[in-house]
Amino acid sequence: MQPGLGTPIYLQIESQVKHAIAAGALQQDDTLPPVRKLAAELRINPNTVARAYQNLERDGILRTVPGGGCYVNGQSPGLLKSEKLRRLKPMATQLSVEAKQLRLGREDLMQLLENSYDELGETQ
Repeated sequence: MQPGLGTPIYLQIESQVKHAIAAGALQQDDTLPPVRKLAAELRINPNTVARAYQNLERDGILRTVPGGGCYVNGQSPGLLKSEKLRRLKPMATQLSVEAKQLRLGREDLMQLLENSYDELGETQ
């Protein structure tokens, strides 16, 4: 976690969990650390971890078993394509703004995005 990054810690946790799943580091039914344990390791408030887990559960990425822990959900969220695109638009806008500020051309930006996507492997 990077507290000075400007991104709330709970969003950083969500992003890291999503990245780990996309990269295959976390698989279906893998257990995530308990809220209190992860909070202690990261030296943050347990409510911050709980918020991240709740958001990931709401999005269908995790599932919680009362008294049994939090697990990677086996089913990918059944979102409409329009909803998926809506969720990605702010990140695409931010990436485009950064590229323009750095005077990076469209082709270079697209190549960077394609390479990043390919590094995660094919997931569909």
